[in-house]
Amino acid sequence: MDLKVKVKEIKGTCSVYKLGDSFMLKDGYRLVTDIPLCMHSLAALLPHYNALRISDPDKWGLAGKDDKTKAYVQCLDPYSYTDGGIAVFEIQKMSKGGK
Repeated sequence: MDLKVKVKEIKGTCSVYKLGDSFMLKDGYRLVTDIPLCMHSLAALLPHYNALRISDPDKWGLAGKDDKTKAYVQCLDPYSYTDGGIAVFEIQKMSKGGK
């Protein structure tokens, strides 16, 4: 199962992502993207991506309030101290065809 990672929200000012940007994690290990990525976001995703491929976000405490099939994580930038921004990511399982 592939994962689509989409920028759902930005708190503050993010110098890398725009709202709606997305990239894919395919086959459990291939990062596929047409956009630049931020290391803060990858650090937030690394502990969760394999578990989310094979089980439900609810089991890991990452499920959304309204849609339990999607997971949510955020980057690690402490924006209130750095004047940077926090990107919140929505992670959704996708079939091999991208749907």
